[in-house]
Amino acid sequence: MKIAIGGDHASIEYKPKLVAFLESEGHKVKDFGPFSDDAVDYPDFAHPVSTAVHTLEYDFGILICGSGQGVSMTANKHDGIRAALCWKEEIASLSRQHNNANIVCLPARFITYEEAKGIVKTFLATEFEGGRHQRRVSKITC
Repeated sequence: MKIAIGGDHASIEYKPKLVAFLESEGHKVKDFGPFSDDAVDYPDFAHPVSTAVHTLEYDFGILICGSGQGVSMTANKHDGIRAALCWKEEIASLSRQHNNANIVCLPARFITYEEAKGIVKTFLATEFEGGRHQRRVSKITC
């Protein structure tokens, strides 16, 4: 799978670990930054990740900021992006099964790295159920 990842300065602890984990699982990962803990603006990284997923250059995206809210709000401004803020594996699973989410947003200041890893693993492993959920997903875009 091809995965785009990015965030803001709050992502700097988890992002490199997630990249290494995903690559060890055989995924191709592009890190859109940032690459230091200097304060940055999350839209500068969420927009390129969202564009990469929207254009189908990448299968899925992972965005990380302190609360997960900023990157989620930014990503969801892109047509065709369904970014889900996930703080536990069950939410990651449901966001894929019922909402066909294509970007997972992680709140780095509220979950441990192990929780983040489990959320990402669950998100990527879960299939969209389609059926009645497809009808609903088709109504998301304005």
